[in-house]
Amino acid sequence: MKALLLENIHPAAVDVLESRGLEVELRSESLSEAELIEALEGVALLGIRSNTKVTAQVLAAAPELMAIGCFCIGTNQVDLRTASERGVAVFNAPYSNTRSVVELVIGEIIALARRLPEKIQRMHDGVWDKSARGSHEVRGRTLGIVGYGNIGTQLSNLAEAMGMRVVFFDTADRPAHGNAQRMRSLKELLSVADVVSLHVDGRLGNEGFFGAEQFAAMKPRALFINASRGMVVDDLALRDNLLSGHIAGAAIDVFPVEPKAQGEPFESVLRGLDNVILTPHVGGSTQEAQEEIGWFVAGKLVSFAQAGSTALSVNLPVVNVTPEVHEHRIGILHANVPGVLAEFNSMLASEGDNVTGQQLATRGDLGYVVTDAASELSEASLERLRAQKHCVWVRTW
Repeated sequence: MKALLLENIHPAAVDVLESRGLEVELRSESLSEAELIEALEGVALLGIRSNTKVTAQVLAAAPELMAIGCFCIGTNQVDLRTASERGVAVFNAPYSNTRSVVELVIGEIIALARRLPEKIQRMHDGVWDKSARGSHEVRGRTLGIVGYGNIGTQLSNLAEAMGMRVVFFDTADRPAHGNAQRMRSLKELLSVADVVSLHVDGRLGNEGFFGAEQFAAMKPRALFINASRGMVVDDLALRDNLLSGHIAGAAIDVFPVEPKAQGEPFESVLRGLDNVILTPHVGGSTQEAQEEIGWFVAGKLVSFAQAGSTALSVNLPVVNVTPEVHEHRIGILHANVPGVLAEFNSMLASEGDNVTGQQLATRGDLGYVVTDAASELSEASLERLRAQKHCVWVRTW
């Protein structure tokens, strides 16, 4: 079984996969659609980060592909609907780099409040500018967090520990941490926040959701941070507000268009502004986070490929079975319709096979059953299962 890992995935992932007997091909760059289709020939497991797009066309051209590991938080770079229809499991790392992103944002809040980007540049230019003008402590300032998920909540905790007041807005019903206050609308948050930090996901509905109208609603001289998704923010509108002085400073880690590989040219309308921190999508790029992500996601890929576990899959029904396969294991992914499990169990009974363990889960239009049996099901019976009109795939371990 072969795995293809793209975009400089941490060597920990290679160690996990190779230790379980997989052949691993490691590439440093992301791939275009055509390049990915060509590279996926003979590949069962694909590992990507945020730049490689797995489209419906890619999935249709990769019949041997069993699973995709997104070695990051987001999964919007994968066509999840098509992956589900084709029975390709998708996994991610929803928690592993949370702390790294939060620490970067905390550092940026302090740096912007103290006007460090401007001070640092002047020092490099040979200008001594020892002045407190425009520099502030963050203690007592109000941080507005837009998107109160794993990263937003941990940012809330650390910011409050530094003495900041925290307000947040989220379309989901999420409990407040500590003394954080929920705002009834984004507009209400923008009207009171001294710092606005975005932590929303990459769903299509969020594209361009923070633009000229939202910047205009922010407090004069507020600070703006985006460490979520590049397509969420209108960078031209941000530039206009920075140049006018309405926004005092910004820190941007993600961009609508990002280079595919190390060393490629980077273009942005925000380049050259001395009150802007630009970083190359490194929010989660610490050695600690990347090692944890590599270990975590690779483990999920191996557990699925070699034992049938879909624990923490973002698109398939979740069946959490132990990696150790006892007796004979059969997994069936099928349309979520009545009668499939009954027919399967009837087939086992007709062959005199004894079921030692069985788990079933459904998710949307799909059902997934994993069965441990005392003896091996005949190839003829497996073919009968595969021939069922509601069957997506049948696998044995």
